[in-house]
Amino acid sequence: MAERLEAKHNGGTYLAARKIEFDDTADAAEVCFERGWSDGLPVTPPTDARVLRMLKGTSRQADEVIGKIPPYLAPCTIEKVAINAVMAGCKPEYMPVLLAVLEAALEPVFTLHGVLATTYFSAPVIIVNGPIVKQIGMNCGINALGQGNRANMTIGRALNLIVRNVGGGKPGEADRATLGSPSKIGLCFAEDESDAEWEPLSVARGFKRGVSTVTLFQGHGVEAFVDQKSRTPEGLSKSFATHLVRMGHLRLTQSARVIVVLSPEHYRIYQKAGWGRREIEKALYEATIRPGRELLAGLDGIGEGVPASRADEMIPKFHDDGIVVVRAGGPAGLFSGVLPGWLAGRNKAELQLVTKAVLP
Repeated sequence: MAERLEAKHNGGTYLAARKIEFDDTADAAEVCFERGWSDGLPVTPPTDARVLRMLKGTSRQADEVIGKIPPYLAPCTIEKVAINAVMAGCKPEYMPVLLAVLEAALEPVFTLHGVLATTYFSAPVIIVNGPIVKQIGMNCGINALGQGNRANMTIGRALNLIVRNVGGGKPGEADRATLGSPSKIGLCFAEDESDAEWEPLSVARGFKRGVSTVTLFQGHGVEAFVDQKSRTPEGLSKSFATHLVRMGHLRLTQSARVIVVLSPEHYRIYQKAGWGRREIEKALYEATIRPGRELLAGLDGIGEGVPASRADEMIPKFHDDGIVVVRAGGPAGLFSGVLPGWLAGRNKAELQLVTKAVLP
């Protein structure tokens, strides 16, 4: 009621976005579809009252410009973020996370324009760490990469709606994906930090424990990895490698990063042996190094591969920082997930993960 009264009395001057008038008999959700504001799913119509309520989720001013959104580099204010957050179904308390996500996506090394315009499957993948996870009720457990959790589903969706509605990034126009992926609607989840011995992704990325962060990755997913029989960390790492080396193509090398979403049962195998993040990532990297003679272009009539000049090399599948492990998932099932990266990372300095702290 407070926001309705505020909208009635001063919303017209407080909010700067252009108003859309339509007949009272029209269905507001259908109007949003007709105007192209949707990702194909119904959106919540962004009324003045809803936008004003969303803005109360942040201490930042509504007219602050957070950046320019590709592909058309349109200025995006906090108000426009709030409008798209309403349409995505966010709660006001998600706003600090969404603003951190957008700022991370606009960092040059994230190459948001490229992720949008590529013909590949890629989209922003969002991983959240820290106290904010419990504060807003995010899911890092059962079905963490699936449906059912409002924060997980709507934060990722809001980012992609901002790119569409503010930046103009629409499929078939600037978005040139050959096939696309469901993650282009939104893929956002939290890391499981319940084990105090585990180094969270945020800490590995340079932040102190207890600091809430978002990390953005150029990827898609999810691919299933199954190993229900390995019981040693060495054996499980080699087993993981048989899947990881096939990312994109068996003979493609050092062209993308990958995120391994380690389930609790697979993690327990490593944990019992005293292995942490660094040991796991190192073992996976080493297990995916292969002889060049097995990867040659033209071998067995397959055109993809490395040149004959590299036949005597031992060639890594990934860059030395190319495998990132995060923990998530339910307590039962010797299954883990693989989130493949965008195959544009040949120069790892030009395309990187980005991590930002969540601010009020």
